[in-house]
Amino acid sequence: MTFAPLWAASPPIAAHAIVALAALVLGIGQLVARKGTSLHKAVGRLWVLCMAFVAVSSFFILEFRLLGPFSPIHILSLLVLYSLVIGTRAARLGNLRLHKAIMRNLFWFGLVLTGWFTLLPGRIMYQVVFGS
Repeated sequence: MTFAPLWAASPPIAAHAIVALAALVLGIGQLVARKGTSLHKAVGRLWVLCMAFVAVSSFFILEFRLLGPFSPIHILSLLVLYSLVIGTRAARLGNLRLHKAIMRNLFWFGLVLTGWFTLLPGRIMYQVVFGS
């Protein structure tokens, strides 16, 4: 494992990947930690900020141009941003069932599943994890 390919990447890609890894670690903690505590709420806010950063930063990564300067992954970024708003709002309104469902789906589909795609050969994170 070497971070050299990540440091050699453009700043938006490096920042995107680093914050996504932080969101992954925070998300795992949120899944296993006790819910409703002040720690859960504080870490949850940080996780939401990380996820929002990852989604917004994706709009500055324009390597797979299929729809003008964008690619289908940018549709997912819009969905992530929308889901963050709805999931956070659900918690504030006391709809914890909806909050839990949205946040878990964001973690598993918006972070973990998409993260697996970054491990495909030829991608920067593949080089980071498996070498070139």
